[in-house]
Amino acid sequence: MLRIRLAVVATLALVAAAPCVAAENVAAESVAASAAADKTAEAQAGTHAVASPDGVLRVEFSLVDGAPRYSASRMGAEIIGPSRMGFKLVDAPAMDAGFVVESVQRNSADTTWTQPWGEVRQVRDHHNELRIALRQKDHRARRLVVVFRVFNDGLAFRYEFPKQPNLGEFNIADELTEFAFASEAQCWWVPAFDQNRYEYVYNQTPLSEAGKVQTPFTLQTADGLCLSVHEAALTDYSSMALTRGEGTKYGAELYPWSDGTKVRAATPFVSPWRTVQAADRPGDLLASTMILNLNEPCQLEDTSWIKPGKYVGVWWEMHVGRSTWGSGEKHGATTENTKRFIDFAAKYGFDGVLVEGWNVGWDGNWMENGEKFSFTQPYPDFDLEGLAAYAAERGVTLVGHHETAGAIAHYEAQLDDAMRLYNRLGVKAVKTGYVEFADGIDRIDADGTRHGEWHHGQFMVRHYRRVAQKAAENRVMVIAHEPIKDTGIRRTLPNFISREGARGQEYNAWSGDGRNPPSHTTVLPFTRMLSGPIDFTPGVFDLKLNSGDRPNDQVSTTLAKQLALYVVLYSPMQMAVDFPEVYEQKLDALQFIRDVAVDWEESRVLDGQIGDYIVVARRQRGGGDWFLGAITDEHGRVLPTLLGFLDRGRRYKAEIYRDANDAHWDTNPEAYVVEEQTVDANTVLTLRLAPGGGQAIRFTPLPPE
Repeated sequence: MLRIRLAVVATLALVAAAPCVAAENVAAESVAASAAADKTAEAQAGTHAVASPDGVLRVEFSLVDGAPRYSASRMGAEIIGPSRMGFKLVDAPAMDAGFVVESVQRNSADTTWTQPWGEVRQVRDHHNELRIALRQKDHRARRLVVVFRVFNDGLAFRYEFPKQPNLGEFNIADELTEFAFASEAQCWWVPAFDQNRYEYVYNQTPLSEAGKVQTPFTLQTADGLCLSVHEAALTDYSSMALTRGEGTKYGAELYPWSDGTKVRAATPFVSPWRTVQAADRPGDLLASTMILNLNEPCQLEDTSWIKPGKYVGVWWEMHVGRSTWGSGEKHGATTENTKRFIDFAAKYGFDGVLVEGWNVGWDGNWMENGEKFSFTQPYPDFDLEGLAAYAAERGVTLVGHHETAGAIAHYEAQLDDAMRLYNRLGVKAVKTGYVEFADGIDRIDADGTRHGEWHHGQFMVRHYRRVAQKAAENRVMVIAHEPIKDTGIRRTLPNFISREGARGQEYNAWSGDGRNPPSHTTVLPFTRMLSGPIDFTPGVFDLKLNSGDRPNDQVSTTLAKQLALYVVLYSPMQMAVDFPEVYEQKLDALQFIRDVAVDWEESRVLDGQIGDYIVVARRQRGGGDWFLGAITDEHGRVLPTLLGFLDRGRRYKAEIYRDANDAHWDTNPEAYVVEEQTVDANTVLTLRLAPGGGQAIRFTPLPPE
């Protein structure tokens, strides 16, 4: 069994960044700490400030009549005005006032660590830290530590509750953290506390008009400054949403337990980090590694078994109406059908085959009958053991599937057996699902009482982490759908390799207004993608859905845009969703999906505007090939693009997959051109993107002349 080094969640010391054991050697490390805390009398006076290493960002902390406040500025201009901090507790006095400063410590760090997989291989953690120990003056003398870390590209803070005699077990009624944005801005958001989790088309409104919003919450001021509010290291706490107050002030709002409590805790205890990323260009938000750096180092002793890859499978056909999850005449998860996908995967170099609907429990209204699922018993027409062996003989593995329908106790009771089964069969990844709505997640007390919980509350935060840890013990990677949002936990548990957490490709198979508009994927990189990898499942070639039972529907992109999504929407596990026979009709376009990497040495956003367009270039890890993806909204665009990311003095073969001149997402989506060109770092390529279109390019180094 794989051993996991259990981290103490409530650590109160500064933890220097460190890599997974299996990663490459760590770069030189330097951590400087102040010799001692300021004297108490001096610490209590005035404002305490900390700046980013480059001096651009500055955070100030002060006590206003004993109440903690913080503010932030960038290049001397205020970006967050004085904002409230603290907590209301259940059946106990609040921890939001009556404080004095006991001590102040300053630390700095400049380290480099290596990811086992990711958008970049080497990650630099360069920040300055301010730790302020507070004590309430009343007879309880309760203590709270506020920790700020300021990076060149953002700021973060969290609360630490030390072990103390007057605060043991406690419940949080409300977190009082505010973000008092200093100016009006445009913002992009999806609603919080709503039915459909994170699965909405993004709204764009003035900051003063949004309501309850999920994070990451992205905004852009009139002068172009881009900010994104999120959280890091969400391990044993409730997920944070934001609620607008007066004007442009927003407050943290935590998802409650069914009894109204927000967080159940015991000292020592730490909150997640509250984060604000800042950048002059929208694309620079994507370059930040701050969220990852705020998480604990890898807990797994061995990560060599965690392998990014590409997969196909029995999934899209259910959404387009060709087959069903449940058993019967149209059952998709049959031995025969799965062998067809395994043969296709083996022939064209895909690593895995996902099969949904393989296990007993899908018949009837499975969304309301999650307790009927078995996670070890296949339907009679699905030979699980035989198919695992058939795939292994061909160099392919099955990708497992666990849909819970929100019946958490039922799933956890089978979790050990289910993960051990996958380990024995050589199943290297499992796609988990939690199709349930609003606060409909099923929690059962010891006495059998049922409660409804949110996907985003502390109960489910604990569950998602428990599944990832159990999977790691069995060397299984997790791709979670209907997940808790990513907050950088992939650094700590890198087998938690990808998530959905957005309105994905399946909406494109559903009629009418259910489809994603052409602009949807031009918003995701600047919003949802700031939290981590996304299992969007690109690769539809039959864009009019003629191969399914949706003759009047279509996907709102061009074929070239579907290819470009493999570069733009990052995931270390990428699916090609369409049918084998569809791909074999367009083998020249399929070649890009076969070639494109899923693990990267470095990534760059070359250009982009939120909701309009984006151009991304990434270099393959361990190789010299670069890949470029460019996508646009419903408007066609011509984007001159300098290839300055290529090695200077070297020529490259550019294999270009572009929209045909008459392509259009609605009227002519499958019109594309494949062509080649020799380029170098001085070349300016003109990227012509059709309405709703895109362009995908592979750059391969050529031998010296």
